[in-house]
Amino acid sequence: MIPDEVVDQVSQQADIVAIISEHVRLKKTGSVWRGPCPFHQGTNANFSVVPGRGYTCFVCGEKGSVFTFVQKRLGMSFAEAVKYVGEKSGIEVQEVDRKREGPDPREPMWELQATVGEFFQRALWNSPGAAAARDYLASRDVTRALADRFGLGFAPKEVGAMRTHLNGLGYDDARLLAAGLLVKREEQEEPRPRFRDRLMFPIHDGSGHPVGFGGRLLGPGEPKYLNSADSEIFQKGKILYLLDKSRNAIRRDERAVLVEGYFDAMRLVSVGIESVIAPMGTALTEAQAELIGRYTRQVVLMYDSDAPGQKATFRAADVLLSKGLEVRVVTLPEGEDPDTFARTNGKDAVEKLLEQSMDVFDRKVQLLERAGWFKDLQHKRRALDRLLPTIRAATDAVTRDLYLARAADAAGIAREVLLSELHAVRRGSGVRGAGRGNTTTGTGAGARGTAGRAAAPGRDAMTSRPRGSDFDDDGPPPNAPIDFEPLPVGPYKSAVEQGNAEQTLLRVVLTQPVWLDQVIEELGKIEADDTPDAGEGDALGEESPGVLRDPVYRDIYEALVALGDHASPEAMAEQLSPLGIRVYEDLRGEPDAVVDAKKSIADALRQLRARSVDARIQSLSSLLGIAGADEKDQINVQIKRLTDEKRALGVQHWGSVRRGR
Repeated sequence: MIPDEVVDQVSQQADIVAIISEHVRLKKTGSVWRGPCPFHQGTNANFSVVPGRGYTCFVCGEKGSVFTFVQKRLGMSFAEAVKYVGEKSGIEVQEVDRKREGPDPREPMWELQATVGEFFQRALWNSPGAAAARDYLASRDVTRALADRFGLGFAPKEVGAMRTHLNGLGYDDARLLAAGLLVKREEQEEPRPRFRDRLMFPIHDGSGHPVGFGGRLLGPGEPKYLNSADSEIFQKGKILYLLDKSRNAIRRDERAVLVEGYFDAMRLVSVGIESVIAPMGTALTEAQAELIGRYTRQVVLMYDSDAPGQKATFRAADVLLSKGLEVRVVTLPEGEDPDTFARTNGKDAVEKLLEQSMDVFDRKVQLLERAGWFKDLQHKRRALDRLLPTIRAATDAVTRDLYLARAADAAGIAREVLLSELHAVRRGSGVRGAGRGNTTTGTGAGARGTAGRAAAPGRDAMTSRPRGSDFDDDGPPPNAPIDFEPLPVGPYKSAVEQGNAEQTLLRVVLTQPVWLDQVIEELGKIEADDTPDAGEGDALGEESPGVLRDPVYRDIYEALVALGDHASPEAMAEQLSPLGIRVYEDLRGEPDAVVDAKKSIADALRQLRARSVDARIQSLSSLLGIAGADEKDQINVQIKRLTDEKRALGVQHWGSVRRGR
């Protein structure tokens, strides 16, 4: 809490007219200042500000002190408002926790992170081994002044460099291990730095405390970006890069500009766009969306213009909409990202793009229309499948109704039909088209043979996002001191009812790797059968869940395909989440469970093919509601053919697809 005497001091010294003038056009009339009310969006001068006293609106009745104005206008708590006004008034405001004696117990951890950050900064500019890092920054037009502004550093490649320096300052190995700065896989192993030969970005929490790092690998290897392990002060899913520097600008601008990468965020701030933040991973979390909502109701997404950037844009948008936020999208020129565009064109050009941003749903419809996805029945159904999740995600009733009307108009169907679909049970998380592999990375079920396996990244088993992109993390080491999301106790239970078939395939290829190539080939055939228009890109660049529907099993399989002959337990551990590692080890430790590998594979593939066929039947059935008479006849013929095929497979239980999961 803030002592009363400090609050009184700030209140007396604050220039209420100057502070409110940043948000309202005030004009002096006698001894008071008047302007339009910002709370009911008035146009007349009914809003009155009296220096030394407060403000009043004679229409809507809003009134209060300078602190009240800041709280309501900028969405701050009282303590934040006092600090904000104090900063404007030249008074440093500090909170006092009267319930706790002594300093914050996290201070030693913050101190250690700051000390390490200073070591990294010195290494960047003084170490001969950092020449590649300096050259890399120069290639991206990052000057030393800009790098110093954001505290960039370098983690030396030498195993003992950081450890020796910190030991000399009194930080023993136990403390460095607890902080995740050193790691060791086995008890007898010598501790080694978590970060080596990486360009380092310091991470601060919303209050400005140093809590961790993000490191970019400068040479070959994976992951390209590595974060600090989760700890008491660092949880990557609950932190936004640069929020400590941008939160006041976000409140002032009444918007947050969300970008993907460290360099994107740095560059935009450097050209004068200050309300910029970035998530700590390519997949925005609900916790991060809630954090944004404390400061603004509008988010402008400025992601890369390529297909992965587009997919990340729409995934993030749905998370933000689910928290009641307004989401707009910037369309960058082809081949550009925020860093390159801002570097080349400057602030005014970026501001123009921000002004031209459009609602995320309008952008989705626009892309689908341009690609011709509303011109025929099959594509129209698939287009609606891509729009409905965003409509469902919108928690604001007015926004959801507007989206519903827009989609119905674009598809040329009755609003009531779409409304009925909206309220129906969602069909199996992408049942229409379920069974398609990951065509963007080349590591899905359709990947043939072993060529090029090692080049494809794995996926994060907890988020199912591709690895190798900005902010990627290989997860906390096995000796991480704190686990904020404990793994479930007991055997892993798949959320997919045919998880046993997926589990069977994995157990066979993990205990008898000789079968892996055959499994890849057979799953590829299922994928090909399930994708009649293979080769045609998705208008929104979205992926379907793949033949293997369980995210943990799928991630293990894709890591196997990606690593190929190099799929050692150590390499797999680098690719998988903690849960994925545990499931991988459980399956690998059950060789006796595979009695007849050939028969097990055949039975599992038959079940997966049956699920794929059933998914196509449901996909065709969903078209009947929007089809004409002739089209319905054609659809029914196809349904009968698939029904016969399903019966011929001899699988009696159709699992999750039939139940519409």
